Parts: sequence; C-alpha cells; structure tokens
Amino acid sequence: MKTIDDFNFENKKALIRVDFNVPLDATFKVTDTNRIEAAKPTIIKILEDGGSAILMSHLGRPDGLRNPDLSLKHILATVSDVIGVQVKFVSDCIGEEAEKAAAVLQPGEILLLENLRFHSEEENGDIHFAEQLSKLGDIYVNDAFGTAHRAHASTTIVAQFFPQKKCFGYLMAKEIDALEKVMRTGKKPVLAILGGAKVSSKITIIENILDKVDDLIIGGGMTFTFVKAKGGKVGDSICEDDKMPLALEILEKAEKKGVKVHIPVDVIAANAFSNDADTKVVDVDKIPDGWQGLDAGPKTLENFKKIILGSHTILWNGPVGVFEMPRFAKGTIAVGNYIIEATEKGAFSLVGGGDSVAAVKQFGFEDQVSYVSTGGGAMLESLEGKTLPGIAAIIED
Repeated sequence: MKTIDDFNFENKKALIRVDFNVPLDATFKVTDTNRIEAAKPTIIKILEDGGSAILMSHLGRPDGLRNPDLSLKHILATVSDVIGVQVKFVSDCIGEEAEKAAAVLQPGEILLLENLRFHSEEENGDIHFAEQLSKLGDIYVNDAFGTAHRAHASTTIVAQFFPQKKCFGYLMAKEIDALEKVMRTGKKPVLAILGGAKVSSKITIIENILDKVDDLIIGGGMTFTFVKAKGGKVGDSICEDDKMPLALEILEKAEKKGVKVHIPVDVIAANAFSNDADTKVVDVDKIPDGWQGLDAGPKTLENFKKIILGSHTILWNGPVGVFEMPRFAKGTIAVGNYIIEATEKGAFSLVGGGDSVAAVKQFGFEDQVSYVSTGGGAMLESLEGKTLPGIAAIIED
C-alpha cells in the first residue's frame, strides 16, 4: 500500500482528491470543519516537501449543473484558515483555465478547483474527463475515504493516468489500517456492536463479520426482529416480520462458527414514540401491546459492559436506542463509556457508519476512542466485504 510517505514531492504538483463535502449554513458559512481538518496533514506534508497541492472535491449534488450555491468558492476562506495557507481558486476543474492555474502554481502553494460535480462526467466515471483532470498534476493522491466506494472519475478512473505515481493520503491510510485491525489483524477477543433500526440494512455486514469476530452484540431496533423470531412479545416495537427467518438463520450460523451473540434482555419501553412518553423497564420478550422498546435496559447494559470490557478489538456500528431523544439516549451513552474504558485499558476501538458516528460526536466521545471513520457508505461497504473502487485503483498498477 503506497502512501504519501513513499514519495518526495519536491517541485512536484500533487493532484489530491479530498472530501470537502462540508455542511454550509444559509449564509454559505462552513458549520463543520472536520473533513477539512482531516485532510490537513496530507496537504502539509506535500508542501513541506517543497511541492504544491491541487485540491479537487465535490460539494452537494449539483447533478452536472453549475449551481452557484454549491460552488467551492464558498469554502475557500475556511480551507485557507484551517490549512494556514492562503488557498488559490479556479472557477473550473478542467480545461484551459484550470490548466493555466495549475501550471503557474509554485512550491508551497495550494489551488482549489471548482466543484467536480458541475460536470456530469465526474459521477459517470468518464475517462476523457479523468484524463483532463490528470493533466493538472504529477502525482495522484487519494485522501477521500468518504467517496472511495464510488467509481467516479476523480476517485478511481483518474488513477490509471498515474502509473507508479499514485498513493493514499494519510487519512485514507488511517481508514484502511483501522479496518484491517478489526477485520483481519485485531487482537482477540474481537467484538462487533451492531445497532440501528433494521436488520435488512445490516444483513451483509453481519454475514461478513461472523468469520472475524468472537462476540456480536445486537442492539437498537434490530433487536425486536430477533426477539420476535424466537417467540417473544415485542408489543409495538419496530420489527421486520419478513426478516424473522433470516434472524434465526444468522443465530444458527453464528452458533456453528462459535460466535457468541448477545441480545438485550430488558428494555426501556414507552407508550409512544416521544420524549414525553410514559416509560417502564420490561423484559425484552414481554413488551405489552401499545408499548415499544426505545432503549437498552439496566440488566442489558450490565451484560454489555462485561462483554465490552473483556474485548481487545471493538467495532461499533449503530446506536442501541433512540439516542436523538434524551430520555432514550442513556443506553448509547453507556455503551460509549464502556468502549472508552476498554480503550483506556488498551483495546482498539473503531466507530463507523452513520448514526454511531453522530452519537459519538454528539456526546463528545470522538477523541476517546481509537478511531472514528470519516466515511459512512464507504465504511459500511468495507464491512460488507466489498472492495472499494477508490482503494483498488491505487493498489492496482
């Protein structure tokens, strides 16, 4: 796996695919700089080598149209502030204007190209568009894990124009390394905590990780499909009746592979899907009609704590309750705290995919776990065992 540490960028122009698809408010101010900060070490390394950086990214979904609201010029000042270098801007990403701006770029300078998705060829993976992008730099660096699962022109196709001169940035390398630790090289026992609402969205992940983990915690709304499949009463809890046979199949497969599956034994049940609802603690398989399980119960959390603290490698994907409502966030907060405690004792912990990332950020856990993935869809597809096109394009030569 080649990273930017395998290259000296002195007098070289690095064409870097970053993920600057950041949120903007009504006045086009950046409201979360995490993705820009994540790319900073890669950019700084290139500049310190004596090279220059040409940054390409998308922003939003302009669908091939020049939507001024989605111009990357809106983020120019923020990128300059975060990197600590005044960044130049060019109002296209290909063509004569972009080529001229790249040609005059001096060592130590940074150029930000206009939104790649102003051209429909970007998402179509157009080879001619990719070739035009390739004219701008000497070495191609992919540092955009959030788009690594897309075979777009700038994330995948462009790499073929840089034989022996393509590599991962530091962010991509960290993402790949974190996944390797969980899926292949992690110290045992390995634990996966899978939460969220639906079994259907996690089937392929569960099936893929059964060969890699020793323990599997099922939490969140998925719980009730498993409980009902085993003959329990789940009241009005979310449940995918059509996935019950699959839930039983998963339990059977896990048993054959020697994987211990841990399902909640009690829940905080509510008489409405509301923060103001009446609540009570009930056994997970005895939820009365008119009531629904919205968070993990106290006995369940005690069980989870023992399993988490006994693990050396931990993957967390999905909350164990409706954490968006304060009254049903306690379970997810508790799980986060147990993971932090395990991490402090030497475990490797990876948090990835959608709502679990939102939860760790909301509750201030992100600096206390080993790694928080920056790519929702890319992370999930990796856990499903898929080879991401943006990764394959760098590894293949």
